[in-house]
Amino acid sequence: MDLLERGDALADLHRLREETSGGGRIAIVCGEAGAGKSTLAHAFAAATAGRARLLWGSCDPLLTPRALGPLHDIARQAGGELRDRMARLHGDSPDGPAGTGLPARGAAFEALLEILTGPRQRIRPVVVVEDLHWADEATLDLVAFLGRRLPRCRALLLLTYRDDEIGPDHPLRTVLAGLPRSAVRRLELPPLSAAAVAELARRAGRSATSVYEVTGGNPLLVAELLATSAEGVPPTVRDLVLSRLSGISPAARAVAELVSVVPSAVEPAVLGTRAAGVDECLARGVLAALGDRVGFRHELLRRAVEESLSPVRRAALHAEVLATLGGRPGADPARMVHHAHHAGDPVAVLRWAPVAARRAAELGAYRQATAHYATALECATALPDADRAGLLEAYSVVAYLGGRAPDALSARRQALVLREARGDTAEIGVGLRWVSRLAWWTGRTAEARQAGVRAVEVLRTLPPGRELAMAYSNLSQLHMLADEAGAAVEWGERALGLARRCGDRETALHARVNIGSARLQRGEPQGVAELTRVYQEASAAGLDDHAGRALVNLACVSVDWADYDAAERAMADVLTFTAARDLDGYGRHVLGNRARLRLVRGDWAAALADADEALAGHDQPGGSLIGALTTRGIIAARRGQAGAYADLALAAERGHATDESQFVAPASAALSEWFWLVGDPDRAAAEAKRGLEVAQRTGQPWFLGELAFRLWRAGGLGAAPAGVAEPYRLLIDGDWRQAAEEWRARGCPYLAAEALSCGDADAAGEALAVFDAFGAVVPARRLRADLRRRGLRVPRGPRPSTAADPTGLTTRQLEVLRLLTDGLSNAQIAERLTVSAKTVDHHVSAVLGKLGVASRGRAVAAARDRGLV
Repeated sequence: MDLLERGDALADLHRLREETSGGGRIAIVCGEAGAGKSTLAHAFAAATAGRARLLWGSCDPLLTPRALGPLHDIARQAGGELRDRMARLHGDSPDGPAGTGLPARGAAFEALLEILTGPRQRIRPVVVVEDLHWADEATLDLVAFLGRRLPRCRALLLLTYRDDEIGPDHPLRTVLAGLPRSAVRRLELPPLSAAAVAELARRAGRSATSVYEVTGGNPLLVAELLATSAEGVPPTVRDLVLSRLSGISPAARAVAELVSVVPSAVEPAVLGTRAAGVDECLARGVLAALGDRVGFRHELLRRAVEESLSPVRRAALHAEVLATLGGRPGADPARMVHHAHHAGDPVAVLRWAPVAARRAAELGAYRQATAHYATALECATALPDADRAGLLEAYSVVAYLGGRAPDALSARRQALVLREARGDTAEIGVGLRWVSRLAWWTGRTAEARQAGVRAVEVLRTLPPGRELAMAYSNLSQLHMLADEAGAAVEWGERALGLARRCGDRETALHARVNIGSARLQRGEPQGVAELTRVYQEASAAGLDDHAGRALVNLACVSVDWADYDAAERAMADVLTFTAARDLDGYGRHVLGNRARLRLVRGDWAAALADADEALAGHDQPGGSLIGALTTRGIIAARRGQAGAYADLALAAERGHATDESQFVAPASAALSEWFWLVGDPDRAAAEAKRGLEVAQRTGQPWFLGELAFRLWRAGGLGAAPAGVAEPYRLLIDGDWRQAAEEWRARGCPYLAAEALSCGDADAAGEALAVFDAFGAVVPARRLRADLRRRGLRVPRGPRPSTAADPTGLTTRQLEVLRLLTDGLSNAQIAERLTVSAKTVDHHVSAVLGKLGVASRGRAVAAARDRGLV
């Protein structure tokens, strides 16, 4: 098909390749399915033949994506060290595996980077990774890895994906947003215009109107429609494909049907002796040669053929592929699971799914591992109880690490029933300990305590060992999470002693995290040092959960204790760690706490971005998202935006359900503030008092202080209670100026303004300036009304051009933002507004900064989410 209306995109690719002489470049080609992404990439490759070293990898739409699929493709082409490392990564090398998991994966990444940063030469590499919307987490990590190091290379990284198949919470969005902006050029391929379709239809002697109406300008559908000899316009792609299949021989059709059940190109071994049928499919354009393999030219075509098969025929073909691949060395377990599942072969599923799950988990792809175990469990009803319990337990671990605590808890409960029926004492104790941990994650703290105590009681009936040590450490952890530092240290020391006697390093590290966290809660400096050491040791040992927990606790406890500088240092490390290892549950919890940190530090746009990211996707019950809910809710409350109460009420409901001050205090304080802002001091006082009763059990000074302040402000408290943090004590006792200075010293402008708002007229004027700058229209309105009641001068509010938008965007910046949402480039916006492109560049940069986002796409998403467009 002609590259109609794709010439500019092709020229951009050539231009980017030329620019690699000064450093690496990234071309992101996106569009709907069938937009011509692959056609453009292949045209570019053909045009650069002999002038670039082309390395090509593709992601496949398997039932569960195979880990690092594109890197396997590239390794076959590149050979050398990369091929050897990939073979050794999965134990396919004659020398045996060189190691598994993240270290081995990192070595493979480095081997590819070595190719891209090798000796400077005339022929520079072009790396193509197609269909990233189907990528597994490990492949997305590879893209992020290359993107961060691209300035060292003289290579072009060409990425393609379907933008209509990635939702707001798709992990690819985060990876793309993290690529270096200076090196990236995004090429969006829109549908063909009516004029372009008319030209193609004219050449084929077809009706331009009908072709455009049916295809909507989709290049693939246009090409396929015009290639068929059938009369009329088939209403669907399936009809189109089947009409073409009807004109080929039975042997060729059998080849097409076989290829249709393989969600990737098919190797010669699978095709067997069907050479004649393959040749006919290639000659008639039904299939295309893709290197040494054959496949459909587009996934939509493959699906159309596959869905036309009867269930019996489809299962038989999957069984044939399964048998062929299973007899070959080095079979990819993910592919085997896919075909075994669709063949209806439970024996094969149970053979391959656990292998695929373990391999995915070793690579940090916990969501893939969870999906593989789930597939196995569908076939496990006839297994012996012990085997089924083992599968449920394995599933629960990866589901927990992947941020699906409710599913993990359900699986553990099922496994525990099976273990109890068998009377497996040790496994019962371990199961109870896991139920305790998972119950806490889902907000069931009472159940967590009960199961944790039962685990110790059961395991004490056995000789002391690792299981009992871990049960002790679990109780230590529960006490630490409840801010009961003394009991946490006591149980932690007991666990640590037994673990060391047993030579159990993992449990010792787990206990040390609890002890270090408890000491940090008590304000002891050695807590920070201990958590840092545990993180380093656990990370080196590949114990992701323990390493991640050490960093998470260090970061989040620092926020709770208002040690904001330490929290900022820790946040960057922990989010990098959790993202690299797919620890989604920890990552979203930390994002919520970073949102709290950015809120108090005055970066509301970034705080909202963190909160929105944490809350995107599936819900995470329990207290882990309370930081995100309270941040989003309180910013909306202060700005007078819709949705504030819903977020804050949900946070309070979840917080009080845990009965732990780390969740109750922030949620109650935020909801109390909302009631006060809307003019209901009685309910504000009641909510603050409710939270204060929980916080007083542990005496955490910052929780006590914020809740006491909210209660005092609502008229329910006369003097500061003992033990509250200093800025709150000063404010409640009437020293609002010194309280403001304390907050300024900690870098908290809004909290300083709240203190000033309790002072004299000059101080109130300072507070109003801060409220106005943040778009905090509700507290500003309350303060102005108070000044009027007191007969004092009321300072002027913000300019009308910015008051309409709480993000602080000017009228012109809002106009630019709206044009961005229409998909216009900076040059097109400049032409539309009759200003220079440089001026538009400045406006776009200001928009990104005020919205707290890193890219135009995220700015558009934020604008829609906040109702700005």
